[in-house]
Amino acid sequence: MVSEQRIPDETVQESKVAALESSGTTSGPLVGAAVGIHRRRRDEALVLILRVLSILTSVIALSFMVTAKESSIVSIYGFQLPVHSKWSFSESYEYLVGVSAAVVAHSLLQLLIGTSRFLRKSSVIRSRNHAWVIFAADQAFAYALMSAGSAASGVTNLNRTGIRHTALPNFCKPLHKFCDNVAISIAFTFISCFLLATSSVQNVIWLSQH
Repeated sequence: MVSEQRIPDETVQESKVAALESSGTTSGPLVGAAVGIHRRRRDEALVLILRVLSILTSVIALSFMVTAKESSIVSIYGFQLPVHSKWSFSESYEYLVGVSAAVVAHSLLQLLIGTSRFLRKSSVIRSRNHAWVIFAADQAFAYALMSAGSAASGVTNLNRTGIRHTALPNFCKPLHKFCDNVAISIAFTFISCFLLATSSVQNVIWLSQH
């Protein structure tokens, strides 16, 4: 007994188009099919590029934050006091590091799966259920990045402005390297949030077309 193997319609269509293109006999409806396949491949390549950019921005945000530490001297009420600042002293900064690491893991996993299917000329998104799962994950991580970036921005702003009605100074003057690292990390966190939001839009477009 010979069992029949089901071949996805897209794969069959791509094979036919490729064969006819090589023989130079592509015409009529097949031209439209070829254009549709090329457009789909282009859109899927864009999705993979967004994944790469998301990984890069999250890694940069993570790297700058975990290297944010500095020691200096600050003057309070005329007294010269030593101060030491490190990212792990703030729960908001720890939250940003944790979320960024989770985004790197999520984006890397999706990149590996998508690249494998793309190289095999299969659809990067297997089904509508798969698309919904990716959409939900991208949305959740985008909101988490926005939350982490906002929380870290509040702490950084307090470091720069001090506390009103007290003699606490602008800690970013003596700890400028620390504050610069944190500011860069926060900036790339919001960029990564934007990239995940863009990826979510791509998922919505795919769902609307399928």
